[in-house]
Amino acid sequence: MTTTDLLLVGLFVLGAGTLLGIFKTKTAGFGRYTTSVILLSLVLVISAMLFVAGMIESAIFINVAFAITGFAGGIVTAKEQ
Repeated sequence: MTTTDLLLVGLFVLGAGTLLGIFKTKTAGFGRYTTSVILLSLVLVISAMLFVAGMIESAIFINVAFAITGFAGGIVTAKEQ
Protein backbone atom coordinates (compact mmCIF):
# COMPACT_ATOMS: atom_id res chain seq x y z
CA MET A 1 0.00 0.00 0.00
CA THR A 2 1.23 3.46 -0.82
CA THR A 3 1.30 6.39 1.56
CA THR A 4 -1.75 7.90 -0.15
CA ASP A 5 -3.74 4.72 0.40
CA LEU A 6 -2.78 4.63 4.07
CA LEU A 7 -3.76 8.27 4.50
CA LEU A 8 -7.12 7.64 2.84
CA VAL A 9 -7.80 4.65 5.07
CA GLY A 10 -6.76 6.66 8.14
CA LEU A 11 -9.04 9.55 7.21
CA PHE A 12 -11.92 7.18 6.57
CA VAL A 13 -11.45 5.53 9.97
CA LEU A 14 -11.19 8.93 11.66
CA GLY A 15 -14.36 10.13 9.92
CA ALA A 16 -16.27 6.97 10.73
CA GLY A 17 -15.18 7.21 14.37
CA THR A 18 -16.28 10.83 14.48
CA LEU A 19 -19.71 10.00 13.11
CA LEU A 20 -20.11 7.06 15.49
CA GLY A 21 -19.14 9.30 18.39
CA ILE A 22 -21.66 11.93 17.33
CA PHE A 23 -24.48 9.41 17.03
CA LYS A 24 -23.55 7.71 20.30
CA THR A 25 -23.48 10.90 22.38
CA LYS A 26 -26.30 12.92 20.82
CA THR A 27 -29.73 13.28 22.33
CA ALA A 28 -32.79 11.93 20.58
CA GLY A 29 -33.84 13.73 17.41
CA PHE A 30 -32.09 15.97 14.93
CA GLY A 31 -31.97 19.58 16.00
CA ARG A 32 -30.12 22.40 14.30
CA TYR A 33 -26.93 21.78 16.29
CA THR A 34 -26.73 18.01 15.68
CA THR A 35 -27.46 18.31 11.98
CA SER A 36 -24.84 21.04 11.58
CA VAL A 37 -22.16 19.04 13.40
CA ILE A 38 -22.82 15.96 11.26
CA LEU A 39 -22.76 18.00 8.07
CA LEU A 40 -19.56 19.82 8.99
CA SER A 41 -17.84 16.55 9.94
CA LEU A 42 -18.81 14.94 6.64
CA VAL A 43 -17.68 17.93 4.58
CA LEU A 44 -14.33 18.08 6.38
CA VAL A 45 -13.63 14.35 6.05
CA ILE A 46 -14.69 14.18 2.40
CA SER A 47 -12.68 17.26 1.44
CA ALA A 48 -9.63 15.91 3.31
CA MET A 49 -9.92 12.60 1.48
CA LEU A 50 -10.22 14.41 -1.86
CA PHE A 51 -7.16 16.51 -1.01
CA VAL A 52 -5.08 13.47 -0.07
CA ALA A 53 -6.17 11.69 -3.25
CA GLY A 54 -5.03 14.69 -5.29
CA MET A 55 -8.47 15.51 -6.65
CA ILE A 56 -8.58 19.05 -5.24
CA GLU A 57 -5.85 21.63 -4.76
CA SER A 58 -4.56 22.79 -1.41
CA ALA A 59 -6.11 26.25 -1.82
CA ILE A 60 -9.56 24.74 -2.18
CA PHE A 61 -9.06 22.53 0.88
CA ILE A 62 -7.88 25.51 2.93
CA ASN A 63 -10.94 27.52 1.86
CA VAL A 64 -13.21 24.65 2.90
CA ALA A 65 -11.43 24.34 6.25
CA PHE A 66 -11.77 28.07 6.95
CA ALA A 67 -15.44 28.01 5.94
CA ILE A 68 -16.07 25.11 8.32
CA THR A 69 -14.24 26.92 11.12
CA GLY A 70 -16.30 30.07 10.61
CA PHE A 71 -19.56 28.17 10.43
CA ALA A 72 -18.71 26.14 13.54
CA GLY A 73 -17.85 29.34 15.41
CA GLY A 74 -21.26 30.70 14.50
CA ILE A 75 -22.94 27.54 15.75
CA VAL A 76 -21.14 27.67 19.09
CA THR A 77 -21.89 31.37 19.53
CA ALA A 78 -25.56 30.88 18.67
CA LYS A 79 -25.87 27.90 21.04
CA GLU A 80 -24.53 29.93 23.99
CA GLN A 81 -27.21 32.60 23.59
